[in-house]
Amino acid sequence: MLSASRREARGTRRNIEGGYRKHPAPSPRAPCPVPAANGFTLLEMIIVMFLLVAVLGIVIPRVNLGEDLASTGRKLIGTVRTLQGIAMATQKPVKLSMNIDQNTYWAVTLEGKEERPLPDASWVTPRSLPESIRFADISAGPVKRESGRIDLMLYPNGRIDPAILHLTDTANNILGIAVESATGAIRTSDERIEPKRLQTIPDRVKTLLTPSTAIAAGGTPGSIRR
Repeated sequence: MLSASRREARGTRRNIEGGYRKHPAPSPRAPCPVPAANGFTLLEMIIVMFLLVAVLGIVIPRVNLGEDLASTGRKLIGTVRTLQGIAMATQKPVKLSMNIDQNTYWAVTLEGKEERPLPDASWVTPRSLPESIRFADISAGPVKRESGRIDLMLYPNGRIDPAILHLTDTANNILGIAVESATGAIRTSDERIEPKRLQTIPDRVKTLLTPSTAIAAGGTPGSIRR
């Protein structure tokens, strides 16, 4: 009888000659590691909280500073837009009056030369600026005033008289509001807004703009005579 080792060697040789190979039995699969849940580390949370505190420390004082001034400016701009819409809807001019000394403003509609109350009952009594806000000066058209009353006209075609309003608060912050007559645009600035100056027409251009009959009567050189 063949020993066990010789029988195993002969069986292996047969498998090789017959084209068969022994494959080891598959080993049981090891369980895949479960990835840990993503999250913030303690250091990352501390850094985020530090950044939030730093940002709030910068933003909060700026929000509080002049917030009444900014909100009052937005309210006035909304008022002008509302009155502009009323003038266009009713096809009647609307007059916005502002009392610089009393820091109040009110509006009426015009029928010919008579003043009529607006359809909105909330305009029956004048409106006041907050206690910490006041009118510094107001320009409507060519008129600029630092006291007294001044009027701003709004027309049925949507046009508004050019105006510049300056508001100030107890901290002497300035908010400028400029109304463009041609486009109806309203812009604001945290600095004073100066009115645009008309450019001076040169004398040689004025001569070209003068009617030819007037030039001829004056005997200016180059005039046309008949």
